[in-house]
Amino acid sequence: MLVQNRMSAPAVTITPDTVFRDAMKLMRHRRFRRLPVVDKAGELVGIVAERDMLHLSTSHGPALSVWELNYLLSSVEIRQVMTKDVIITTGDTPIEDAARLMADHKIGGLPVVDERRHVIGVITETDIFKAFVEMFSGGHAGLRLTLAAPQESDLLLELGKAVSDLGGSIVSVGSFYGDVSGERGWVVKVERAEKDQLIERLEALGDHVVDAREV
Repeated sequence: MLVQNRMSAPAVTITPDTVFRDAMKLMRHRRFRRLPVVDKAGELVGIVAERDMLHLSTSHGPALSVWELNYLLSSVEIRQVMTKDVIITTGDTPIEDAARLMADHKIGGLPVVDERRHVIGVITETDIFKAFVEMFSGGHAGLRLTLAAPQESDLLLELGKAVSDLGGSIVSVGSFYGDVSGERGWVVKVERAEKDQLIERLEALGDHVVDAREV
């Protein structure tokens, strides 16, 4: 799964000379938490987040009258509050790499750009969560197994054969670092396979079943 498969497109953008009030109205109307900023050629030059807007309005609020605050919000341009050093991604980036980038930089979304640095979409943490649910077949009925096995084991081959022999099928597979060095954890969802029979078969193969539940 690539970023282009889950990003929101086309992207809603603003320009550096967009005034603060208009940008805030757009964010609230569209329920966005960030807006890419592009120049007249459509090239990405910055990004503004909801928290930046709220910080500006609240930091000046106590010191200004209502009229002064209204004037401020209608005269300040986005170029004055936007972040110019933007962390970006591309449409052909694997979605897990985009998620890693967001986690590392503690940000909730990324502008997606093409080779000309034109914004073609935005991918957010909500898009990542939806993809995560889909990849693990969240909400899909079946038998959910958590397994632990050595990294060099043929777990997937063994699991596939065991499920097939019992007349079942694998719906989804995910892996993660195990608690023990040299071990890999797996989360597998299968359907049409009898729980006790499958567990017995896997344990006989040396694959430790940490958790098994019907969902």
